[in-house]
Order: sequence, then structure tokens, then C-alpha cells
Amino acid sequence: MTVLEEMAEFVVGATVQNLSPLRRQELKIRILDALGCAIGALGSDPVRHVRQFVMDFPLQGSCTLIGGGRGAPDRAALLNGALVRYLDFNDSYLASRETCHPSDNLGAVLAAAESAKADGATLLTALAVAYQVQCRLSDVAPVRQRGFDHTTHLAYSVAAGVSRALSLDARRTAHAVAISGTALNALRVTRTGTLSHWKGLAAPFAASAAVQAALLAQRGITGPAEVFEGNKGFMQSVAGPFVIDWGREGLDRVERTIIKRYNAEIHSQTAIEAALELQQAHGFDASDIERVEVDVFDVAHRIIGGGEEGDKTLVFSKEDADHSLPYLLAVAFLDHTVMPAQFAPRRLQRADVQALLCRVAVRPLAEYSARFPEEMPSRVTVTLTDGRIVTRTLSDYPGFRSRPQSWEDAVSKFTALAAPYAPQNVRADIVAAVHELDRITVRELTHSLSHLKAPTRRAELQSA
Repeated sequence: MTVLEEMAEFVVGATVQNLSPLRRQELKIRILDALGCAIGALGSDPVRHVRQFVMDFPLQGSCTLIGGGRGAPDRAALLNGALVRYLDFNDSYLASRETCHPSDNLGAVLAAAESAKADGATLLTALAVAYQVQCRLSDVAPVRQRGFDHTTHLAYSVAAGVSRALSLDARRTAHAVAISGTALNALRVTRTGTLSHWKGLAAPFAASAAVQAALLAQRGITGPAEVFEGNKGFMQSVAGPFVIDWGREGLDRVERTIIKRYNAEIHSQTAIEAALELQQAHGFDASDIERVEVDVFDVAHRIIGGGEEGDKTLVFSKEDADHSLPYLLAVAFLDHTVMPAQFAPRRLQRADVQALLCRVAVRPLAEYSARFPEEMPSRVTVTLTDGRIVTRTLSDYPGFRSRPQSWEDAVSKFTALAAPYAPQNVRADIVAAVHELDRITVRELTHSLSHLKAPTRRAELQSA
């Protein structure tokens, strides 16, 4: 069998019985977390443009668009995926040389499950499959150092999860994965230098295309059978050789994903937590800070600390800001939190944060790098204008594997993000539907989402 055929057998063989009660609960927590991120992004300009694109070219469809309307499965995957992803507040998976956001699969898998009139147990199974595929590829086939974006793996995981949601057989599943994986090799320039809207939209774009691949395969279109190991295939051209024994794979990777406490790039979470604990313990104001020194593991330095992916003291947009550790720490010291409000254009352009971020120095520490990804160690040292030097070191944060998020924590975060856009009764319906997902149909969940309405630009400006 080819690697592709082995993967397809794994996909079609996955059942809800493979999901322990713990794994079902972890999936529900991540679905609720992702939906909170989606609702919290309803007022974002780039997402508004995506919605306009979807509505300008209407296609008959049976899939719910979060914020109002219905559309074809690929369009729902695009818009709903953009909502999940845009805030950059959804879950993450840490491998030694790759980081991904597994809930990027949700918009597409949800659309496929709704279009197939599937039950919630099927949705949970399909999402678990997608998590497993993306996370395991991150483990053994990292692509970042070769110049490709982690959404390259998403092409395979979405196609696998969507195929499972549509109940495709192994042959059609293999073709879906082959088409998607062959077509969607994304470049890492998406996240280097001055960042654009594409940082938040690359994943939903890939997911939407992967849905199209699955729908084409469902109708008989074939793809390259040796997409992984073949001549000029994924291994030879993109990732290098690797081995995954799909016959032995389970659905366990969801248990190793982590959830963000702060609306910031995942590798910043312990540093932000350390900074806020330090400020609370010593009672200083941001105006008392002379300089900040941050020791982190090498991946954090490379991506958000000013390493190989660009100068992180140049912050002009939301996309720059949430991938700049100097900005994130500066705004945390000033505002005592890091949430969506900290990325409003008027906030990130203010002189106070722009001046303070230039006094933040980030450096990698070999000792910390050796402990990643089992830990995310960070040390924040603040020199104050009165001569005091204070420091705080953390290796994890609430939401990390060592301190996992509870259902109650998930509801709290969901409420904080969704409250500006959803009344209490709608929020309660969504929470209840996710909690009972393995006992209801997918359309009962999407029905609760259909009562949301995206704000108009005028209403958003009036409330700002």
C-alpha cells in the first residue's frame, strides 16, 4: 500500500468508539473555544471583506454562515474558518520543529458534516481525525525551516477530516487527500517580515480548497496516488522522508493541544503570564520601566522575538502586533491584559506602547530551547527607573498541558469573546449544543449559530 492508502484506511476506520470520554470532552472544549474566537471576530474588517466576497457570488448551499446566511460547503469553510482564525486566539499544537492550530480544521469539517446531515458524534470523530493528521505531520514532517507554511499540513488534515464527515470510502478519501495535498503547498513568507491580512486568512483559504478537493473526489475525480513518497512528491519536494504507521495511529493528539490564555501568538503565553505576575507582585507601572529583557526558547525568538522572521519592533498592524513579543509585553504592562482590544489600530499606534516596545530585548537561551516543546520556559527581567531589578520565570501557563483548561474555563473565555455579538440566550444555546454534541445532530448545533448576526461597519464604528 502507498502511504496515502494507509492514511485513507486510518481515516475511514475511525469511529466515535475510538474516542474516550476524556477525548470527547477535550474536543468539545476546543470547539467551544474556536466558536468563541469566531464570534469574537465578527466585527473584524478582513473577515467582513471575506463575508462580502461570499455574499457577492451567492451559491445555493445548505451550510450555515456564522453571522448570518447560508452557502456552499467550501464558502462556509472559508468564512467560518476565517472567523475561527482571524483573532489568532484559537488552540495550538507544539512539535519540536513545527507549530500549528488544529482548530483551523473546524470550519471545513463542520461545513461538510452539516451538508451531509451528519450527527454530532460523526463531527467529533471527523475533527479528531483532522487533529491527528495535522499534529502527526507536524511531529515528523516539519516544513517551516524549508520555507513552507504550516498550512501545508492543513491541506492533508482538512481533506481527511472532511472525507470522514462525508463518509467517503477509502478510495475516494485517498483521492481527496491527494488532490488537496498536491495543490496546496503554502509559502512561509506569509509569516515573515511585515505581515498582511493573509497571516489570518491562509488557513481558511487552504481549508476551503481542501473541501473542494473532497467534493471533487466524491464525484470521481482522482489525484496522484504517490503524493507522499512519489517522484517529486511531498517527501522529495517539501518535507523530506518520514514514517507514520497509520495502522497504529489512534485519536489521541487532541489531548496534547493547548489553549491560549491571552490573545497572542502561542509562544508568547508564558512570557506574558510572567510579565503580568511580575507587575502585580511588585506594583510598578509601565512608566517605571527602564528596560525589559526576555529569555525564551529558540522557536519563540525566531518567530516573534526578532530572529529569522523579521524585526519585531516594527509594528504597524494587528498582524504585526500579535506576532511581536516586544509589543505583546509592552501592551501587557500598559493595559494589564492582552485581548482583542489591544490590537485595535488606535491602540497599537499610540506613543506609549510604541516607545515601550523598543525597550524590550528578546534573546534565545539554549537551556530553554532544550526543554521545548514539553515546556515553554520564559524569563522576564525588568529594570526599573529607581534601580530595582525584578525577574520572573515560568515554564507553563493556564491552558498548557500541565494546567489544562476545564469546561468552566472554556465557557468563561467563550462568554468574554462572544458577549459583544451574541445575547445571553444565544450564547447559552451554543454552549449547551457543544456540551451535548455527541447526542445531537450537527444541524442542531449550526441552528444555534444561525441566530448570530454580523455587525455592520457603521454599528461597529458607533460602538468603538
